[in-house]
Amino acid sequence: MVSPSSSEVKIISECFVKPKTLPEKWREPYHFTLMDHILLSLHYIQKGLLFLKPSTPSDDVIKRRVFMETLLQKLKDSLATTLVPFYPLAGRLSTWKTDDASSYSVFVDCNNSPGAGFIHAKSDLSVGDIVGSKYVPLVVQSFFDHHKALSGEDYTMSLLSIKVTELTDGVFIGLSMNHALGDGSSFWQFFNSLSDIFNSQEETPTNKLLCLKNPPIFREGCGPVCSLPFTQQSQPDESIPQTEPPVLKERMFHFSSETLRSLKAKANHECRTATISSFQSLSAFVWRSITRARRLPNDQETTCRLAAGNRSRMDPPLPKNYFGVYISLVQTTAKVGNLLENELGWAASELHQAVVEHTDKKISSDMDRWLKSPSSKRFSDTNVVHMGSSPWFNKYGSEFGMGKAVAVRSGYGNKYDGKVSAYPGREGGGSIDLEVCLLPEFMEALESDQEFMSLVSSS
Repeated sequence: MVSPSSSEVKIISECFVKPKTLPEKWREPYHFTLMDHILLSLHYIQKGLLFLKPSTPSDDVIKRRVFMETLLQKLKDSLATTLVPFYPLAGRLSTWKTDDASSYSVFVDCNNSPGAGFIHAKSDLSVGDIVGSKYVPLVVQSFFDHHKALSGEDYTMSLLSIKVTELTDGVFIGLSMNHALGDGSSFWQFFNSLSDIFNSQEETPTNKLLCLKNPPIFREGCGPVCSLPFTQQSQPDESIPQTEPPVLKERMFHFSSETLRSLKAKANHECRTATISSFQSLSAFVWRSITRARRLPNDQETTCRLAAGNRSRMDPPLPKNYFGVYISLVQTTAKVGNLLENELGWAASELHQAVVEHTDKKISSDMDRWLKSPSSKRFSDTNVVHMGSSPWFNKYGSEFGMGKAVAVRSGYGNKYDGKVSAYPGREGGGSIDLEVCLLPEFMEALESDQEFMSLVSSS
């Protein structure tokens, strides 16, 4: 077996793909909102799907080559078609110069762009090397374009890039999308739309564009939505040496639907209520478990954050297919002693209350406060457990002629000690996979925690 840590990912070809037809709005600048501007400081969203190749005799080199050539061409054609309704993803960032020298606005320029990125790569790894490893191999980060890139770092970079990595017995399709252009909901809307168009190519004439059932809705407007203050204090201090972040251990933990129902019942019973959700119960359980693993003093504070969707919370509510960044951080903070001395239900109730209070009014208030005191500070802090992504995104609904994906994996982007990403379990039924990132000593302690590991099951 090839060692995942020593394997290389070799680039075979690279190109750019433009929309199949250019919509009229292509000529207009697509201006960023306040939240879009805030997320320029974050890495690209990097998520991908691992598939098994259709079985062919190992000595049938021609058949295997034809399969990959056909897959790559169909993906390129599907990308060109999908980019028509998702046209801003084919553009490039640009800066809108304002009359006030102390402010600026960022927008997407679709006129001067070669399109979205498309890369074909190859690795000598197998599917088993990826899913059979106890920890997510670091080589998985090489399955994505724009490695370590921040969303506002380089205006010449593509806003969307697809990297197709051929394994010995599988294919990994990795998408990298500029986080300032869309949140996780928009990311998976694009991924699912790409899949729908890919699978409809056989039924749709080549000269006819497929109509998506739920096409993206983009904001209307002809001018800058907002201008951000730009001061010397908001610029990074180049005199401070930029150190590499510590290497994290990253592991997938599976929680069955039965386990989640049990956690929910326990949390609600302890609080004498029926309002706490399964995910709030799981988040509280993970918050307590990671805090125990960190062995923090009882008088220190610890925070649990949830990435909450804002579309349904707006007044009036926005449709689910409204494309862009419509998320906020919902969080609650507690003393370590209070968190661990109280029962699971106490922590779950604290999280539930924070979610209840996350209203349109609260969202607007948070934005106003940020605008008065903008900060380029990243979303990572000490003693934090951050529950990101969502088990409700249709991640296994994207198929590309190879059946259901074997696994979901992510790249380097936006990971730090305490970052947890939630995915739906492959078998469905309400099960959840958690991608947990921790410093090595904290991961070792978590794996030795009997209370935590007793609820983890094999996927």
